Amino acid sequence: MALINCNYFSFSLKRTVEINVIIPTPEGDEQITDKYTQDFYQYEKGLPVVYLLHGAYGNYSSWTRFSNIERFAQKHCCAVVMASAENSFYQDMEHGGAFYTFFSKELPTLVKSLFPVSKKREDTFIAGLSMGGYGAWFLALSNPTMYSKAASLSGALDIVMLYDEVKKGTIPGPFKWEDIFEDPSHLEGSQADLFNLLTSCKESGTIPELYQACGTEDFLYSMNQSVRDRLKEASVEFVYEEGIGNHDWDFWDSYIQNVLDWLMKK
Repeated sequence: MALINCNYFSFSLKRTVEINVIIPTPEGDEQITDKYTQDFYQYEKGLPVVYLLHGAYGNYSSWTRFSNIERFAQKHCCAVVMASAENSFYQDMEHGGAFYTFFSKELPTLVKSLFPVSKKREDTFIAGLSMGGYGAWFLALSNPTMYSKAASLSGALDIVMLYDEVKKGTIPGPFKWEDIFEDPSHLEGSQADLFNLLTSCKESGTIPELYQACGTEDFLYSMNQSVRDRLKEASVEFVYEEGIGNHDWDFWDSYIQNVLDWLMKK
C-alpha cells in the first residue's frame, strides 16, 4: 500500500496543512507479484474512499500511529483520508479555523483531484472516533448528497448533553466552547445539533446510513445509549453495536474493522 503524506496550502484555513492518505496496492501482505499487479492496478473507476476523523487532542496522524488502519484499508481495497481538525468539533469556529468548510468542501475537492478515488456518493464514506464520531455524523448529515454512510465510534453524538455535562464538571473536555460556537448555551435545534440535522435530512428524503458503536466501560456509553434510543423513537434506520471496552485505541482498533466491513458492504 502507499501511505502518502501531503503538505499543501489550505485557503479555508489560511495556512499550510498536513494530511495522510492511504492508497491500497493490488495485493498486500508482502505478496505482490507481476500477475497481481497486472490484474488489479486498475484505478480508473476510482476507489471507495473513507474520510477518517480523529478525536479531541488528536490530529491527522492519530489513526496511522495508534491503529492498524493501513492494514485494514489494504484488506478492503479502499482509500483512507486523514486530516487535522484541532479541538474544533469540525465546525467553522466562531474564533478559530473554518474546519467545516475545509472538511466538507476543500478537502474532498483536493482528494478527488489528486488521488484515484471514486466521485460517486455510494463510494464516499466518513467515520471517526469520539469528537470525530460526532464529526462524521455532523458532516454527513450536513451534506447528505455527498456521503452515503457515516460511522461513529465512542462518539460525542449529543452535543447539547455534552455541553451540559462538561459545564457541570461530570465529563472532562478540552473544548473552548465560546471559541467554537456562537452561543453554546443554545445548541439545541442549531446546525450543530445532530438531531436537528437528521430532521432536515428526513424532510429532504436523503439520509446517509448511520453506524454507532461504543464500549460498555466508556464514559460516553450512557450518552450513546440515549442517542440510540432517540434514533429508535424517531424511526431512523441505523446499526448499533456495543462491546466490552473503554474510550481507547484497543476498542477503536477492533471496531474500525467492523466499520469497514459495514461501509464496504453493498
